[in-house]
Amino acid sequence: MTSCSLRALLPIGLLVGLGSGCVHRNSTNPPAAAPSATVTADDIARQPGQPIEQALMGRFPGVTVTRMGDGSVAVRIRGTTSIRGSSEPLYVIDGVEIQAGPGGSLAGINPHDIASIQVLKDPAETALYGVRGANGVLIIKTKRPDQ
Repeated sequence: MTSCSLRALLPIGLLVGLGSGCVHRNSTNPPAAAPSATVTADDIARQPGQPIEQALMGRFPGVTVTRMGDGSVAVRIRGTTSIRGSSEPLYVIDGVEIQAGPGGSLAGINPHDIASIQVLKDPAETALYGVRGANGVLIIKTKRPDQ
């Protein structure tokens, strides 16, 4: 009878969990590239004096940003997904899930405080957030005091 250790056959490396799946990394694999689109602080700085929604407009295919009559901002990812329910995406600011307020979740955020905005719109990417991410996810990271 022959026995074999599974540890001897598989190299132990780093398992990276992404919104689009898990990737097994070791020294021979390059780091996994993020499949989603990102706006950086440099992109926002190229449009001085503009609100955040200006940085999002036209940057991401399938993302519609609309300024409403009352001054609020409506963001739609992959179009309207529900007739009765909200089509607002999930906002995650510095790792904290934020519920959209009356002026929209982008209202009140200083564009100069943003380090990056990442849009997750593929179901495989938003699976990490479950049903809350069904309308897409906007991940906003703010600058730290030392930046």
